Amino acid sequence: MTTFPAVSGRQVIRALERIGFDCVRVKGSHHFLRHEDGRCTVVPVHRGETMGRGLLAQILRDCEVTRDELRRNL
Repeated sequence: MTTFPAVSGRQVIRALERIGFDCVRVKGSHHFLRHEDGRCTVVPVHRGETMGRGLLAQILRDCEVTRDELRRNL
């Protein structure tokens, strides 16, 4: 079984921006990203913390992005 990489919220946002997502707004530590085809998600950014694998899995499901696609864009 493959595991998710340990990544921060900032790294996830950068990878999603390379895929085509744009940050449409920020409320506190939550960054709201949207793709032009309608896919959207919320990524929390907390300095010094890595994202849990369950939250990362949910973000990837929301964005309809595979683990391999995320790894290529990190």
